[in-house]
This record gives sequence, structure tokens and C-alpha cells, in this order.
Amino acid sequence: MKTKLTQLFTSTFGVAPTQMAFAPGRIEFIGNHTDYNGGLVMGAAVTEGITVAASKREDREIHLICERGSLVVVALDQLEPIDGDASWSNYPVGVTKVLLDSGMSMDCGYNLAVVSNLPIGAGMSSSAAIELATAYALAALFGFDAGKADFARIGRKAENEFVGMPCGILDQGVSAFGQADHLVRIDCATEDFSTTPMPEGTHFWIFNSNKKHALVDSAYADRHKECHDALARLQIRYPDAKTLSEISLEQLEAAKDDLDELLYRRAAHIVGENARVSAVQEALASGDLSAVGAALTASHESSRVNFENSIPELDFLAQTLSKEANVYGARLTGGGFGGAVMAFTSADFSLNQARAVTEAYCEKFGFQATILHTQAGAGAYLF
Repeated sequence: MKTKLTQLFTSTFGVAPTQMAFAPGRIEFIGNHTDYNGGLVMGAAVTEGITVAASKREDREIHLICERGSLVVVALDQLEPIDGDASWSNYPVGVTKVLLDSGMSMDCGYNLAVVSNLPIGAGMSSSAAIELATAYALAALFGFDAGKADFARIGRKAENEFVGMPCGILDQGVSAFGQADHLVRIDCATEDFSTTPMPEGTHFWIFNSNKKHALVDSAYADRHKECHDALARLQIRYPDAKTLSEISLEQLEAAKDDLDELLYRRAAHIVGENARVSAVQEALASGDLSAVGAALTASHESSRVNFENSIPELDFLAQTLSKEANVYGARLTGGGFGGAVMAFTSADFSLNQARAVTEAYCEKFGFQATILHTQAGAGAYLF
């Protein structure tokens, strides 16, 4: 991607870039919607992601270009969200605002070019990738010192407050702390980040449903509110609980009559998912990949029934893959409401098997799912 990026940058701005940065997309391994509920989550950075190039300008303007868009020009002294086709620029502009609010000094504007090899709309968090890549490049360009956790929080704040998406720390944390052949575990209550080795011989296969995945326009915000409402009801009985993830399965069952049916199911997903993350961590430590797979499959079923953030296309992919030989488990990855399914497999799972699944999918839905065979890769870096 470096050659393509350099060509885009120089042809647009007429100068060479002075900083380049890469940030990966991510797979949500397990821990669906637990991050903004103060819970546990495990994810993996992938080898695909977003690369940016930057240079300073002589004026106080920000000029932004991506492969599939027109030039966007923003005044550095008037940073406001943009609607329409240029709304992708809200991610780097939002990061700029958060960096300025965090104390970074900018004596001029900048040029920024963006290229990506992440599948579009697959729920692999291109948003976090562009946030982290931009933050790394601008911090280097303007001499701002920050650590991985700081960059993750900068990206999350930009997405929460500037873009308007109430996400947690999962996406940015995994993009920042990714490591080859490792999973990233995040305790979102304490924002503690750690890594766990991937079991040898295991693989990720991503099946993109090619159903539009646009979280800002989806029911994501509704789920966020429903979780908040469920917690408020449960706090009447359990006043010490600060988040849904502090409620145990036993406590939730004891308080079932305190909740209406919808809020109970929403809470059941979060409480159950938090328990599944702990179970997966134990199973990985003991090498019990069957137990890992069972938890992944149970996670998808809870998304389908309790959280209702799946769709028929994702259900078909997850259920079909779970029946395939050499597949430990499969589940939707990311926010849901479209996007992709992740299959966690042995090395013996083949491209022919993957193609058979997509052929069955096309026969049922009338359009193709696309396949990405990937692996856990490094977190964000400058180059």
C-alpha cells in the first residue's frame, strides 16, 4: 500500500509526505457490546488496515484525500462534523480536535492521504484504524508524545464526541495493542490491556455478508440506551453495580421480574457475554479449543436472540460454518446489523470449504458473500 499511498499523496498535494502510519482493522473475537458496558473483550488486530501519509502546510487548512473520494478542505480553526459523501473525513478531523484538546500544538494545517485494504462494511473497524493511523501520524508530525493507551483513548473520544458513535474502547484498543499471533484482552472497566498467544495452527476466516454496515445509522445507539436503562433498573436492587458487567448471571436471574422482557434480554446478552469471555480465556489457557468454539457459537446465538443485532444473512453464515469440519466456532464480529461472520478454524479448513459456504449463501440470498483469510497482526505503527 505504501507505493499507492505515495502516488495518491504526491499527485494530490504536489509534495512528498513527511510522516506515514499504519493501523490495523480488528476482529472482535468475543465480547460483543461488552466494552461500553464495562466488561471484558478479546479481539485481534489483523494484517489488513489503513495507511495514511501526512505533511505540514503553510496555511491553517486541513486537506484530506482518500482513494474513493474527492478532496476535502477544512479550516483548522473551525473543526465541525461534515455530512454527506465527505463524512469519512470526520474521523481524522475528530482526532485532530481531540489532539488539540489534549495539548498538541499545531502552528499550521496539514495534508493527509488515506488508503485501505480492509473490506468495506465488514465490521472490522476501519473507523478505529483511520483514527489510530491519523493520531500516530499527526503526533509525529507536530511533536506530541503519547502511549498506546493514550492513542486508543484519543480515537475513542473522537468517535464518541465528534463522529457521534457511542462505542467503547474495543476497536481502538485492539488496533493500538495488536501483536502478531496474539489476541488482545481488554478489561474495559479498568482499561487494562494484555495479550494472549493464539493457539498454534488456528486461523481466522472472515465472511463478509455484503449487507451494508453503517453503525451510525443503525440500532447501535438504541442498544446502548437499552443497556443503560437495564442497568438503571438493576441498580435499584444492586446499588453497588456501576456497569452491567458487574452483575452476575445469578443476580440477573434473581432480578428478572424487575425488568421488562426486552431489557432482560439485552442484559442477559451482556452478562452472559462477559462470562463467555472469561470462559474463553480459561479454555485458551488449557488448550480446550472445543470449549472456545462452543462459546463463540453461543455468543452468536445470544446476539441473534437476546441482543437482536444479527440479521438472517449473518445467522446463515454462522450456523452453516459451525457445522463445517475443521471449524471450532463462528459468530458475527463487530457491532452487528450487517457486516461479517468470523470462523475460528484449524489449519485444515480449506478455501474449497469456504467457497462452498459462499455458494450456499448466494443460492439462498441471491448475492455473494466474500472471503478474507487473515491472521493476527501488529498494532498501529509509524514507518
